[in-house]
Amino acid sequence: MTPLHDPAKRGFASDNYAGVLPEVLEAVAEANLGHQGAYGADVYTAALGERIVELFGAGAQAFPVFNGTGANVVALSAVSDRWSAVVCADSGHIHVDEGGAPEKVAGLKLFVVPTAGGKLTPEAITAAVPDRAGDVHWAQPRVLSVAQSTELGTVYTPDELRALAEYAHERDWLLHIDGSRLANAAASLGVPLRAITTDIGADIVSVGGTKSGLLGAELVLVLNAERAGGVEYVRKLSMQLASKQRFLAAQFLALFEDDRYLRVAGHANAMARLLAELVGAIDGVELTQPVQSNAVFAELPHAASEALMEQVPFYFWDEIRGEVRWMCAWDTTEDDVRSFAELVRAQLA
Repeated sequence: MTPLHDPAKRGFASDNYAGVLPEVLEAVAEANLGHQGAYGADVYTAALGERIVELFGAGAQAFPVFNGTGANVVALSAVSDRWSAVVCADSGHIHVDEGGAPEKVAGLKLFVVPTAGGKLTPEAITAAVPDRAGDVHWAQPRVLSVAQSTELGTVYTPDELRALAEYAHERDWLLHIDGSRLANAAASLGVPLRAITTDIGADIVSVGGTKSGLLGAELVLVLNAERAGGVEYVRKLSMQLASKQRFLAAQFLALFEDDRYLRVAGHANAMARLLAELVGAIDGVELTQPVQSNAVFAELPHAASEALMEQVPFYFWDEIRGEVRWMCAWDTTEDDVRSFAELVRAQLA
């Protein structure tokens, strides 16, 4: 089949724009041979369960799903009551980019907390969410949801996450981590996934796969089975149970092999740091966020951004301010970065 696009063309719009890791495609092809049981009754799902325990500790359970919105809705639904509320950052993906799914599908009230750099703190939560526990007129907070890395590309340290987990547990809340870019955060910190999930006291986690080079595969990771029961039922009624689940499980097995998830995320992070270094030295470009993962946020003249978008795909983050977001992916090359930086320089000359 003749390609319908130029395979050499890349951009900085989203790490979702990147293709699938070659090793993942090979794993899917291998899983395609012969017959296997449906709905998770296959050897690949069983092997993934064993690998998850190795990575996250005894008792950890993984439930593959199709996409990030599904992962978050299933995770939040599984740990919430019908009268529950979820506390999140004002920039959180579940608030600004899920199309209202947590509210409309899961039926959850979101309490939104203003943040600096996309990161929640106990102090910010206390200031924004009144203590009305037991008040029948008030949706009852049940879950504290944090994004790691955040929508602004910043990263919580293990100590920061531990403080949030303790804050939540003191109030009988649970801690959910929206980890669509969990691998990028781990690579940035130089720690294994367990250090920013199990070890800090998280209860349930959405583990991203698509942004790390998988094909329509994410995980709901249960770390506290006593308080996150029934995920298998919620996944089914949320239309996130794959019949041929072996293909989702096989992808994660390939990603988790020999710490591949850290290597591909580390590469994307390194490309973002290089991009920030190059464009940050250009007159007319102002970096607006610290570059801690695979995202670069910057302000530059509106007209210049529009002209650049005609050549290389990327988005406005805040069009009024002229702030843009440039994302690097597992397949972003140094040549891609340097060529784009030169385009920015020429446009602003």
